[in-house]
Formats: sequence, C-alpha cells, structure tokens
Amino acid sequence: MNNNHKSGFVNIIGNPNVGKSTLMNALVGERLSIITSKAQTTRHRIMGIVNGDDFQIVYSDTPGILKPNYKLQESMMKFVRGAVSDADVILYVTDTVEQPSDRNTDILEKIALSGIPVLLIINKIDLTTQEKLEELVAFWHERLPMATIIPASAKESFNIGAIFDRILSLLPQGEPFYPKDTLTDKTLRFFASEIIREKILTNYEKEIPYCCEIEIDSYKEEAAIDRISATIYVARDSQKGIVIGHKGEKLKKVGQQARQDLERFLDKKVFLQLFVKVNDDWRNSDRQLRRFGYELE
Repeated sequence: MNNNHKSGFVNIIGNPNVGKSTLMNALVGERLSIITSKAQTTRHRIMGIVNGDDFQIVYSDTPGILKPNYKLQESMMKFVRGAVSDADVILYVTDTVEQPSDRNTDILEKIALSGIPVLLIINKIDLTTQEKLEELVAFWHERLPMATIIPASAKESFNIGAIFDRILSLLPQGEPFYPKDTLTDKTLRFFASEIIREKILTNYEKEIPYCCEIEIDSYKEEAAIDRISATIYVARDSQKGIVIGHKGEKLKKVGQQARQDLERFLDKKVFLQLFVKVNDDWRNSDRQLRRFGYELE
C-alpha cells in the first residue's frame, strides 16, 4: 500500500436548484450531471471520479432535498440519506438566492451530528452583494459551526481550486477504490438517458418533464458511430401528444438537441431514434421504479 496515497468519497448535498450538479461538473471537469434551471433535475446518485498520482476523489451528486409526494421522490431521498452517512467529506451546497424556509432542518441536523468533515459552499456569489454574502456566512457559521465555509460560483469557476485543495487536505489515506482510468460508475446508456431527459426539461413546461422517464432500448457502439434507440415514457395519454407535438416537431427538436449533446459527450457521430409510450403512473409503481433503476426502501 502507498502510505502517501489518499482516497475518499465526497458527497454533494443540498436543496434543488442551488447548483450541485454544476459544482460537481466543475470539480470533475466533465459534464456528468444534468444542468438545467428546473428543480429536481438529478434523480439518481451520480459519481464522478478524479484521479491523481497520489489521490482519488469519488464525488457523488445527489438529488435535491425535498419532501416526497410519491414513490419516485421517496427513492430520490433515499440517495440523499445514504450520502449523509457514507461520506468521508460532505459538501453541503447552498446559494445566495434560496430563502431560510427552503432549508431542510432534518438533513442539516443529521449532517451536524454525523462527525464527518463538512465544507459548506455558498454558491452563486456572482448574484449577490458583499454585504449579503457576509450575512450568509454569519448565518451558516451559527447553523453549522464545525463547517468550513467557502463562497463560490460554480458557473464562473470561482474558488473551485480552493474547494479542491480543502477536500484533498481532508481525505483519509488509502488505496484507490476504482481503477485509475475510471471517470464514473455510470454506463454510457445512463448518460444517454440523462441527456435526453435534460432536453425534455428544457423544452417542455409545467408537469411534463417530471412525468417523463427515459429507457434506452438499444445502444450499439460501432467504430464511426453509436446507434441509440430510446423510449420516453409518460404517465398519461394526454402527455404523449404534448411530448410528440404537432406533426412530431417537438419530439424531433428534442432528438436533434440530444443527438448534438451526445456527439459532444462521446466525441463521435450518433444516430438517435426516439419513441414515446404511456406507462400509467410509473412514479408510484414499485415494479416500474425498479425497472428504471431506482432503489426502494
């Protein structure tokens, strides 16, 4: 064993829409988590792995903290609770925009009692004043006195280096958990479905994005092109028509945007075929949630 090697799990926790995914992507240097302006974009726990000669950091982006209204959200919160208990370092992300009423007291109490080192990241400081930032630092110092508070802007890559340096100083010594060439624990199929879901989030309004789930029916890797076939599942017949759009124009737009992002992500050509099907009330079905890869109690 290399006595100088450090490795550990760094779990990113916080409310929806505070920039957790943007922060992880900045720390990892790859676009691994969905980033949109809509809340509840991350549904799974997504790992991004950063390797150096003498360290391995396993970042974990989790769904935003919420009060579950259906079984899908119960599964999402299971990822969050697990992330509080199995971390070597916790990154609790807040921002300069969310209100005190938005904060989840239960999760914060678990973090405070966990005994795990905590970095409290105040994100989006480019959207506030120095005076307001100082007030937030004082508030959080009182709320989590053991945490190291770091103001940052993940979008502008401000203070990302300081966060990385602090994480590295807190990591325990140990051998790497994954091979050194590993970037993530997720498959190409998973990222293909996430990229398609992101385009649904950006192209549809109201409840439509939150009623959709993506299943990759086939993924064939060839030397010059990857061929992907996917189904977008919705909860009701009326939603199917909205997703497809007049003469299929909406679905075509989603497909074009997803294909372009997939080609950038994979650095090769992609053929993408999309279908839309109704899967009644899949968000409350144990069988369907397991099929889509969610963990249940």
